[in-house]
Amino acid sequence: MKTKKMLIIVLAAMPLLCAQAQEEDNRHQIQTIFRPGRAGAYGALSNKFTTLGGEFANITEAYGGVFINRQLMVGFGAAGSTNYIPVLPENSARPGARMSYGYGQAGLVGEYVLGSNRAVHVVFHMFAGVGFTTQYERWPRDYDWQTPEGIHDANWFFVAEPGVQVEFNLLRWLRFSPGVTYRNAYNSTARGLSDSDLSAWSYNVTLKIGKF
Repeated sequence: MKTKKMLIIVLAAMPLLCAQAQEEDNRHQIQTIFRPGRAGAYGALSNKFTTLGGEFANITEAYGGVFINRQLMVGFGAAGSTNYIPVLPENSARPGARMSYGYGQAGLVGEYVLGSNRAVHVVFHMFAGVGFTTQYERWPRDYDWQTPEGIHDANWFFVAEPGVQVEFNLLRWLRFSPGVTYRNAYNSTARGLSDSDLSAWSYNVTLKIGKF
């Protein structure tokens, strides 16, 4: 009989003991800034229409990264100019030659997405990294990045480029994101390209592919 009573008491007390243990465990649980959640990833190809030194510049860009909780993308990107951007004779590194500016940038990329599951939504975009310019002789021979003779007036500086996109969910894995950014350049020492010459609005069309 005593054994039966003891068993009943133990069984009755077990929920209380478990609750107390759980409370004690919660009290000592590690607190974190970011909570575990859904993770995806995507890559993007973008074409930018902008200016460098007052001249039209076409820039292609690729970027991508991890997409956390359908809100935050953190990753890496790189971009480069593709067209002829004339260098004025007084700024030419090779007087008498027909020189073109070359532009590139690489660094960290972040995007914050509002309402990712909606067919049309807004994305806030941010790039921060290093930029560079060079001069090269586009004609009679195209530029040669493999030899020092093909690169002139190499110039490195910091770039910050915030922007916004209007994003369209075309398919579950494909998105179209036209937008606008503003490129801010800092500490350029290139011939004929000051910080203000390199800082400009950019109008972009972007395709994103991945797991959203």
